[in-house]
Amino acid sequence: MPVPLYQAKAEFFRVLGHPVRIRVLEMLCEGPKRVHEMLQEFDIEPSSLSQQLAVLRRYGIVTANREGSTVVYELAGADVSELMLAARRILTELLVDKSELLAQLRQSGPQPVAPAQAPAAGQRTRG
Repeated sequence: MPVPLYQAKAEFFRVLGHPVRIRVLEMLCEGPKRVHEMLQEFDIEPSSLSQQLAVLRRYGIVTANREGSTVVYELAGADVSELMLAARRILTELLVDKSELLAQLRQSGPQPVAPAQAPAAGQRTRG
């Protein structure tokens, strides 16, 4: 039985759901990169980067080509680059909306604070 499309999409986004993988994809949007170039951008062990690259490679999101003793990674297609740009646009819009709301809150001035309740009988107050 084939996997429903919504499940395949969820799996795809799960694969993307790691900060190192997202950063790798952002870097590869700029063009092919050698592993040592990517390592300069991260504060992780080479083995950790290798694991994240392997996940992206297994899913077919990136490709790897060997040039001598160096491995060069690149996006498997332009669609991934478009997805990264779309995510940036969506996040920008969300942040703009939130900053507008924050500005409105600041313009509305201070809000009245509910009066403190008197202590119940038998309760001590700090002081």
